[in-house]
Order: sequence, then C-alpha cells, then structure tokens
Amino acid sequence: MPHIWKKPITVELANRSGENTALSHLGIEILEVGDDFITGRVPVDERTRQPFGLLHGGVSVVLAESLGSLGAYYSAPEGWAAVGLDINANHIRAARSGWVTGTARPVHIGKTTQVWSIEMVNDAGELTCVSRITMAMLAPRE
Repeated sequence: MPHIWKKPITVELANRSGENTALSHLGIEILEVGDDFITGRVPVDERTRQPFGLLHGGVSVVLAESLGSLGAYYSAPEGWAAVGLDINANHIRAARSGWVTGTARPVHIGKTTQVWSIEMVNDAGELTCVSRITMAMLAPRE
C-alpha cells in the first residue's frame, strides 16, 4: 500500500511537535509511523491516573486526539492545517499500570474533512479504548 503522508514525517518530528505541550506533560510518546498509521503510547502513572487508580478516560481521549491530529496534519498537503471537529471514545477495559498504546488509521481522507479511528491497548494487547475523530482540514490562508 502506498503511504498516505504528504508532508515529511518521522517519529522524531512527531515527538518534537509535542514538546512543551499536553503530550510532553502526560508523557505521550510517538513510537512508529507506518505507510498508513501512526502509533503512540501514554504511561499509566501519577500524571495520568484518576483518583481511583485507573487511567483517566480523558487521557485516553488526549492520546486518541493527538494521534488522529498528527495523522490528519501530515497526510494533508503542505500549508494545510487540521483541527478537531468531533471525537468520541468507548472505554472497554481499565488500565492501572504500564502503558496504553494507540494506533490511528484513516477511515476517510477528504479535502475538507478527515476521519480517523484509534484503537488503544494495554501491555497485554487487550483493547482498552476505541475512539474516532473527525478533523476539519483548513486550506492555506492567502
């Protein structure tokens, strides 16, 4: 399958874009960029747990939105930007420790919108959350 990326993308570039943002604050790391996917992970630790010791559901959504947003941005032509329009998440299984790893894949890459599906798993490979994000694609300003 040919790759979907229209801008140069590497793991290093993607991680650099998260410096001094919510991503770095939460410990989110980009791990892999494939021809049609991007993978990242978040630690389950004192930064990301809710008061009952589980990974906060909102942190799963931050991971999902971050991966989908990176995918949308890098799969758009040079000069284009991407902003989130809608996101949903279904929390399937709790995580108390380790890492939760998410993989984002495009469902639809259009000129004005993109839809990305993100599946998150724990260290045992068990599904913890599924999410879908719709992105608005913004043309370069004249």
